[in-house]
Amino acid sequence: MLKLRLSMGGTKKRPVYKIVVADSRFPRDGRFIEKLGYFNPLLPKDKKDRLGLESERIKYWLSQGAKPTTRVARILGENKLIEMPAAGNNPNKAIPKKDRKKQDAGAEKKEDKKADAPKAEEKKADAPKEAPKAEEKKADAPKAEKKKADAPKEVPKAEENKK
Repeated sequence: MLKLRLSMGGTKKRPVYKIVVADSRFPRDGRFIEKLGYFNPLLPKDKKDRLGLESERIKYWLSQGAKPTTRVARILGENKLIEMPAAGNNPNKAIPKKDRKKQDAGAEKKEDKKADAPKAEEKKADAPKEAPKAEEKKADAPKAEKKKADAPKEVPKAEENKK
């Protein structure tokens, strides 16, 4: 099976890629059938020398059944040689990390609001229609104060260790 793929060249930490057509069984940087272009990712995107393609030969090999790898398909799609491939499986990867956190926080708030909405409706349905009388509230208040007074005071940890 024929593949249009990148073959790595260059030196350590300075990659330069050749766009080649090769049998899929050949090693990545090994034997290839034909060189179809080059790609230098270190140069800025607006520089002309960043990418060089032989469009006629690429179209020929595509017509012969060669399949581009995902990276090569994206390069060819950007240069209008083939249809732009669908987005990958991780769209958040392209978003900077700090913006991703903001986006996640916003999504959580929306989910919380959706989850709280049914609970609020249930509380309204379960609540008694008549409010308790003012006299009952006054009677409950002294009992709460007595409970607070009867509760034992907490002993600081330093005093516990001495015993």
